[in-house]
Amino acid sequence: VQLQASGGGLVQPGGSLRLSCAAAGFNFRLNTMAWYRQAPGKQREFVANITSGHSTDYTDSVKGRFSISRDNVRRTLWLQMNSLKPEDTAVYYCNTMYRDRSYWGQGTQVTVSS
Repeated sequence: VQLQASGGGLVQPGGSLRLSCAAAGFNFRLNTMAWYRQAPGKQREFVANITSGHSTDYTDSVKGRFSISRDNVRRTLWLQMNSLKPEDTAVYYCNTMYRDRSYWGQGTQVTVSS
């Protein structure tokens, strides 16, 4: 299983970023995919997930601002982040479960600062 996240960067408050996660090594279309994030000095936390049937769930702090989506043909997961706030600053990781094991991408840094 390989998960390659990209798309992070430095953005001003109120700005937008779109994260991508390229997946390989498992049957992508059958798996629930998720985004997590970890801010400095804090535990890793759930951000959003999307099931094989495209049902989605979000942590309360990002509802209405973030949107998770997937393309099963391109085996790619996205996280569209709008109206970014300084408290969204973190390393963002894509995640999936496969054969009872949790797999993580390498993370992409998102910094929201003026």
